[in-house]
Amino acid sequence: MFGTISEEIEVPVPANEAWKIYSTIQLANIIVKELPNIVHKVDILEGDGGVGSVLKVTFPPGTPLLTSHIEKFIVVDEEKRVKIAQVVEGGLLDLGFILYKVKFEVIEKDKETCITKTTIEYEVKEEEAANASFVSIQPFVTIMNLVAKRLTQGKDGRSYA
Repeated sequence: MFGTISEEIEVPVPANEAWKIYSTIQLANIIVKELPNIVHKVDILEGDGGVGSVLKVTFPPGTPLLTSHIEKFIVVDEEKRVKIAQVVEGGLLDLGFILYKVKFEVIEKDKETCITKTTIEYEVKEEEAANASFVSIQPFVTIMNLVAKRLTQGKDGRSYA
């Protein structure tokens, strides 16, 4: 069983400013610091946040069925402002998923406004299809809203992040 789910929000800052957060490991650091109920810890196992980087993401104690997963950045496209992370070990893969990818996009709407979009793409074995219900875009909407808030807090003084 294959599926995708996505959400987007409009952010009143230039796309290149939003991309400065989404394109780097700074995003993971912000999530751990500001949203410990979503991600407890991120360890960089390989790389510097670019393509090929491997991270171990540890979820908060008490997260149902999930303790951690290892993900790899398979795309970090500076020109298109797209970053894709694919789970390569643990997490939902232990629950019958064959594929679980998260794509972050920063889309320029105009010179002072962008759209941040998150898309989850997944595939789960037919015999484990009920586990598709574990897929939720809501944590990523929370992350996008947090980043938007951080970016716009300094808007008057133009210090975006």
